[in-house]
Amino acid sequence: MALYKKLPLINNSWTLFLDRDGVINVETGDYIYKKDEFEFNPGALDALRHLSEMFGRIVVVTNQRGVGKGWMTLDDLLHIHEYMLDEIKATGGRIDAIFYNTAVDDDHPDRKPNPGMTKRAQDMFPEIDFDKSIVVGDKLADMQLARNIGAISVLIPSLHSNDLPGHTDVDFVFNSLFDFADHLRSN
Repeated sequence: MALYKKLPLINNSWTLFLDRDGVINVETGDYIYKKDEFEFNPGALDALRHLSEMFGRIVVVTNQRGVGKGWMTLDDLLHIHEYMLDEIKATGGRIDAIFYNTAVDDDHPDRKPNPGMTKRAQDMFPEIDFDKSIVVGDKLADMQLARNIGAISVLIPSLHSNDLPGHTDVDFVFNSLFDFADHLRSN
């Protein structure tokens, strides 16, 4: 369901940057405060298993302002991520790293669409080449992050993206992470 151009052939020299809420887990319209509220999107675990076979690195980059606002604790966030990683691993997938930003300030260098989290990922994994990267997200900030690092942007529509499918910062639109993975597998 690509809108603009054909996706390149992916191999293990490519990096996949994933947003969390709305891409991996169900977007509720509110913050996910506790592990018990975290629910994987349909097909997300299967998608991550397949994507793990294709991409050299898979990195989650997620804005988590709820911690900065004091609505949840950092421990709550870490428990959610621990649960998410355990479930992904148990089904044959992998996430190589999770970078999160809890700042309230939109100008913080790590807050998407600013590239700080992706640059930290590149520091951790020097083989990451932004020209061989895809950013998958459900918000304009994710699409702008892709533009800011020179990556391909993939939109997974959610509650936050009603007007985005035709936006100039969106390269491709897929209904779900599973549909994106399925498309890559079939090409």
